Amino acid sequence: MALTGRTALLAALGSLPVGILAPSWTGMLAVNAPLSLAILCDYALAAPVRTLRFTRTGDTTVRLGDDAKIDLTITNSSRRRMRAHVRDAWPPSSWPAGTDQRASRHSVTVPAGERRRITTALRPTRRGERRADRITVRSYGPLGLAARQGSHRVPWVLRVLPPFTSRKHLPSRLARLRELDGRTSVLTRGQGTEFDSLRDYVPGDDTRSIDWRATARQNAVAVRTWRPERDRHILVVLDSGRTSAGRVGDIPRLDAAMDAALLLAALASRAGDRVDLLAYDRRIRAQVQGRSAGDTLPALVNALATIEPELVETDARGLSAAALACAPRGSLVVLLTTLDAAPIEEGLLPVLPLLTQRHTVLVASVADPRISEMSHCGRGTIENVYEAAAATQEQSRRARTAAQLERHGAAVVDATPENLAPALSDAYLALKAAGRL
Repeated sequence: MALTGRTALLAALGSLPVGILAPSWTGMLAVNAPLSLAILCDYALAAPVRTLRFTRTGDTTVRLGDDAKIDLTITNSSRRRMRAHVRDAWPPSSWPAGTDQRASRHSVTVPAGERRRITTALRPTRRGERRADRITVRSYGPLGLAARQGSHRVPWVLRVLPPFTSRKHLPSRLARLRELDGRTSVLTRGQGTEFDSLRDYVPGDDTRSIDWRATARQNAVAVRTWRPERDRHILVVLDSGRTSAGRVGDIPRLDAAMDAALLLAALASRAGDRVDLLAYDRRIRAQVQGRSAGDTLPALVNALATIEPELVETDARGLSAAALACAPRGSLVVLLTTLDAAPIEEGLLPVLPLLTQRHTVLVASVADPRISEMSHCGRGTIENVYEAAAATQEQSRRARTAAQLERHGAAVVDATPENLAPALSDAYLALKAAGRL
């Protein structure tokens, strides 16, 4: 039995001696028999908690930063009216830090034999799965002097998806894609292009594009126009090792890499290319293969939701072997990893030739905007001088690492979190325009 605040107030006023709070029921009755009897009757008339039935409905997925609503239906199968406080408990990351979490607490009245619905509003602050904890019910008697309390478990899982904030860049990249894809023919030739049409030669055209048979038939010089080839294969590889756990600004590097991967996948799917995903550190953490263009983005978002950085050194040889096993020859392999010198020189560079011999490789990395700020800060104090020197040294290291990767045949994109996604998509479009994809 739970004694309520009203009972405590009566004790404070002297109506109920302190002995009422003793655990012995005999002592309670002996101290103040009328009030004790009222408490016992109130407790007896409170609706039972164990016989309550619960069902859940509501959202099963939500994007990070958005609101989700979970409905809980309470059925009172007893013969007594229930007046209760209900707490629908969820993990702390289901709400922003410092937010009043009273949204999980509800006051409800359920007449005998009826049901009522309460709604808990969540706004998760982390990706992944949020599982409902126990439901605690405190059912009060008519006088509010005593209450019955109990807990129930009603499972429910809310999957928190990546926010995909870079989708605002998609319309402008699709407009550029349309220029490459038939509405404005691309006058390039080489691997990764398809024949589009013939037109008259104009000065400045590449002489290798001249179609000599068509020229002979029509007594005018004709050239072939080419357009980017469709149905190319793109493998996005996420390095989920320890370096992806580092925070850049307010988010981990892995989350910024995910956002870039989603924008690239959305763009490439619209271009008619096939996009697969591989998340790897020392083993495969997530994999998406063989999805149709319409299913690619939802499948990637769902797979990325539960990936967390692993505090282990990435096995570069294992990553390379997994990528080679997943990607057919001539694919574009996009590796989202770090540009730190040690992991690249000791891990990636020795195995990079295995990838570049068979595929076009694009390495993308998240740069820390704080480094750029430090390098441009004033030189008025000794602290500013040291900060600028450290930032310049770090930028030089990253530039040297990028140059090493380029010498081994890989293209490199190094950008801050807010610029990585559009920069990676621009690199993809540049490969299309150059006929390399």
